[in-house]
Amino acid sequence: MSEYSHRDIEKKWQDYWQSNGTFQVSNESALPKYYVLDMFPYPSGAGLHVGHPLGYIASDIYSRYKRLKGFNVLHPMGFDSFGLPAEQYAIQTGQHPAITTEQNITRYIEQLKNLGLSYDWSREVRTSDPDYYKWTQWIFAELFNSWYNNDTDQAESIDTLTEKFSKEGNQKVNAPRDEDTPVFSAEEWNAWSEEEQYKLTLKYRLTYVADATVNWCPGLGSVLSNDEVKDGVSERGGFPVIQKLMRQWMMRITAYAQRLLDGLDTVEWTDSLKEQQRNWIGRSVGALVKFAIDGQEGNIEVFTTRVDTIYGVTFMVIAPEHELVDVITTPEQRADIDAYIAMTQKKSERDRMSDVKTVSGAFTGAFAINPFNGEKVPVYIADYVLAGYGTGAVMAVPSGDQRDWNFAKHFNLPIIPILDSQKETETQADSTKEGHYINSGIINGLTFHEANKVLVQWLEEKGIGKGKINYRLRDAVFSRQRYWGEPVPVYYKNDSTGQPLPYLLEESELPLNLPEVDKYLPTENGEPPLGRAQDWAHGSGNGYELSTMPGWAGSSWYWYRYMDPKNTEEFASKDAIEYWRDVDLYIGGTEHATGHLLYSRFWNKFLKDRGFVPEEEPFKKLINQGMIQGRSNFVYRLKGDDYSKPVFVSAGLRSQYEVSALHVDVNIVENDVLDVAKFKATRLDIAGENAEFILEDGKYICGVEVEKMSKSKFNVVNPDDIVERYGADTLRLYEMFLGPLDQAKPWNTNGIDGAYRFIRKLWRLFYNDAGQWIVKDVPAKPEELKILHKTIKKIEEDIESFSFNTAVSAFMVCVNELGSLRCQSRAVLQELIILVSSYAPHISEELWDALGNEKGMVSKAAFPKWERQYVVDAVFEYPIQINGKVRASLSFPLDTPASEIEKEVLADETVLRWMEGNPAKKVIVVPKRIVNVVI
Repeated sequence: MSEYSHRDIEKKWQDYWQSNGTFQVSNESALPKYYVLDMFPYPSGAGLHVGHPLGYIASDIYSRYKRLKGFNVLHPMGFDSFGLPAEQYAIQTGQHPAITTEQNITRYIEQLKNLGLSYDWSREVRTSDPDYYKWTQWIFAELFNSWYNNDTDQAESIDTLTEKFSKEGNQKVNAPRDEDTPVFSAEEWNAWSEEEQYKLTLKYRLTYVADATVNWCPGLGSVLSNDEVKDGVSERGGFPVIQKLMRQWMMRITAYAQRLLDGLDTVEWTDSLKEQQRNWIGRSVGALVKFAIDGQEGNIEVFTTRVDTIYGVTFMVIAPEHELVDVITTPEQRADIDAYIAMTQKKSERDRMSDVKTVSGAFTGAFAINPFNGEKVPVYIADYVLAGYGTGAVMAVPSGDQRDWNFAKHFNLPIIPILDSQKETETQADSTKEGHYINSGIINGLTFHEANKVLVQWLEEKGIGKGKINYRLRDAVFSRQRYWGEPVPVYYKNDSTGQPLPYLLEESELPLNLPEVDKYLPTENGEPPLGRAQDWAHGSGNGYELSTMPGWAGSSWYWYRYMDPKNTEEFASKDAIEYWRDVDLYIGGTEHATGHLLYSRFWNKFLKDRGFVPEEEPFKKLINQGMIQGRSNFVYRLKGDDYSKPVFVSAGLRSQYEVSALHVDVNIVENDVLDVAKFKATRLDIAGENAEFILEDGKYICGVEVEKMSKSKFNVVNPDDIVERYGADTLRLYEMFLGPLDQAKPWNTNGIDGAYRFIRKLWRLFYNDAGQWIVKDVPAKPEELKILHKTIKKIEEDIESFSFNTAVSAFMVCVNELGSLRCQSRAVLQELIILVSSYAPHISEELWDALGNEKGMVSKAAFPKWERQYVVDAVFEYPIQINGKVRASLSFPLDTPASEIEKEVLADETVLRWMEGNPAKKVIVVPKRIVNVVI
């Protein structure tokens, strides 16, 4: 093929790779392994836009590079295919989500293959495939059958727990458990019925049922995660979301809080990402304190990191969802409390945590008693306190905490200074720990560290508190009231009192498949959609769990399934897991920092505890790619009352008129010039045939702004269009050229011509303008070798440091320089093609084949090695002083290390002659200046 035709070349090699299984990889190889993984996508109906492939192209370049470096590379792709959009579409149309999902996946695969990505498609997984979610259900069952032993710091089989109970009761069992777990002896345990024993174990299991405050969206009929709620409404559909107490399945992720923190020190992630996880886990050292309720039974328990401030408490605040609110609220305050709770339910937890300016609350009418001084302090509810964090209650010290100070000022509550170093507490809070305590009873005159010890000891002696490490991290809600998700492998059977108890399905009964339903909406009595299934029951009519698993379930272990995706007996064989072990490089977006990544690490640690996997952390190195932003175009319409005949003003003239800016489809704009005919034909809503245009030099110039790429802004660019016009190799190069991988950058189709010209220049090194082959078996010229080896060194360094953009620049310089030299040497050009193949694989395969190499095997070649003699730009002639006098001169390449210069100087005959047999006391090398030998 003498003419470069990207359409023909790219189709040819994509077909070849698929039919020959070029990128299929074996679990058995003498080569070292390298596992490159993309965060697999949810297959939306919109398909990919040009922003989506950024990470996929980067991971593909690195995968191809590692193959060239002699690694056995696992680079798979699959789909996180359970999701709310398909279910919403099913609700609207009646079409089963599986059909919509299949259509969307087909579209995604087509688009991904068009980009020349070297995935091993034989390992594709889909979380909505029963053969896949069988093992998601299996992992759930293993979690249910496990408890966390704090003494061994790992999860263990529930059998080891019941064995302890039978021998010593639970008094010495150190484990996370439900708060209402009773203390019992071995004798009591052994005397209980099997049903009573089973009920007790439910309080220790790593997955359990509990009442939890959740984000409930009536419009979607489902619980939403914090990530799915924005400004009090659902991210999908914009439906109102309220806080609601519901019976939910939970995952005891809090058992792993410290290990999740410790593990961050062992992985190569960015500091900012690690910090996000640390903040989410939120380790705090402090104390638990019980405040009695005046005139009532029970206590309000508080966790505080500043027990030293307890004498400054002037009020208490509990969460609106706190279980004591109903108990302690007086009749006089009931209406205010109910109104405030109703208002709070409309806010998500994230909104409540982030709103630090608004001061609001309601008085319950109750008072708590400070255990240290007996003072009665009023108890309020306020939305800045969350039921799930700590104990859901705070002791408020307005002199030391600004939020408490704002609250106290708003409600006219006392502010008591408690340290002699606190300043101006009447104008703002002072959180200092310096100085000595005042107004503070038993700790008056003490310092911060002295006071803490005294107070904690006093609490423990009185039995009303203790020192404690607390975490912001809460157990994860594991239920969604949706149809399109993994069924929970649980059925319910009534106990002796008629109350339903959860029981696991046997492994042989998995997978529990999603049943057919007539509608994808909750039932008339409020049950989840699975409640519509006919005759869907276990055994003798025991009902299945009607909630499904959350969206993060299937993505919390998927990297293991890629290792052995067809295995019907295990989630992956031990041999496959032992070979691949973990992910060497993981690339994806920052939006998963505190969701997917945290849950995946939790499940991985659990699987390691139970002996199923060998590694503590799943992802060795993680890179978050930056967002490719849209480059929006605007037209400017004259303001007026009648838009039946609108007038549009070109951007350069708009300052002369009163106009409004309107988004216009970037796909009908080229170099910011609007295709007026297409605009009139396609935007009938704002233009139409009657539209008139005020032009500049005969053209309508559009305005420009960089924004997030979205359909609503008409700035979405379909990669299919770019591939059709310029080719996948050009798109791959251009996306990398836009800027550093981890930074945001704007898309500008106008700039892609440069990458396209580079591809054509590369082609012209092999074929002349007449289409004749010009590569010859001639020796390479020294200047050609210098260009080549500098490029080899640069590309290797750039890929290893993930500086993909600067590598593209190096390619462009190299091709330009070789073109200027009219290089025709096969020895040079073949090495160049291997270098380029990771970035532009299609043209590389075509030219590799034309060079007479084995067809379709450029990916199996060896990465070229650069030679030092060709990469040194220049040398420096060093004057050599001996005791301050110049006695010789020696030349060294500019990058020669000082140690090597010293070694060669002391071996030089002229220098040795002037040293007259005396040893060198010191050799001073001043780079690119002088060498001084002191004898």
